[in-house]
Amino acid sequence: MQPEEGQNAGKGLSGFEALGPGSSAAAPTMGMSVALEGDARQAAAAKVAEEQGLVRKAQTGDRTAFEELVRRYDRDVLRLAMNIVHRPEDARDIYQETFLKVYRNLHRFRFECSFYTWLYRIATNVGLDYLRRRTTRREDQAPVPEEAEGGTRDFFDRQPHQNPATNPERQLLGQEISGQLQEAMKRLSPRERMVFEMKHYEGMRLRAIGDALGTSEETVKNSLFRATRKLRASLDGLR
Repeated sequence: MQPEEGQNAGKGLSGFEALGPGSSAAAPTMGMSVALEGDARQAAAAKVAEEQGLVRKAQTGDRTAFEELVRRYDRDVLRLAMNIVHRPEDARDIYQETFLKVYRNLHRFRFECSFYTWLYRIATNVGLDYLRRRTTRREDQAPVPEEAEGGTRDFFDRQPHQNPATNPERQLLGQEISGQLQEAMKRLSPRERMVFEMKHYEGMRLRAIGDALGTSEETVKNSLFRATRKLRASLDGLR
């Protein structure tokens, strides 16, 4: 009888107990992680569905729904506009024209992308049109030769390593060169300037910029390359 009791002694143990103390701690943790991921996906799906519901209501003429969409993204659009033109009055013009176009073309939105992507694409196009109206200079497509290896590091190369907030001298330098940088930005083509602004001021990835501008990631890379080279040439004296 005793051998049978010994053989059957583990039958009453739960699965976690039978696996040992180390495994019993890991399994609940993994389960919790999966549960949290599931909750995050459900929350994201619910947010998308809720926004799509607002868009559909706005498409039927529901003004309250449209005003809610504006409220959600008005800061993003205004920030983009400010980064493009750096003048509050001009930024407000871009902001107003963007949402006017959104309102007039909302019936054309087919939910093939997120509403935010569609809105951002309109905002960037409005910004590009504004920049084109400010300059009649054609975009320079000529390739710029590569710098020789081991060349002198310039202003742009050093920027990621600076932290003006912790260095008053650098902070003062940043204030002094701000005007020079803005003047140099004016000499970029509209598309080059837009890409540079979206990458370095908005912090967008190249693929996202391409989606917003309706172009390829490779085209964005080329525009960013030309913009950076031109700015480096204009700010060559900043050592």
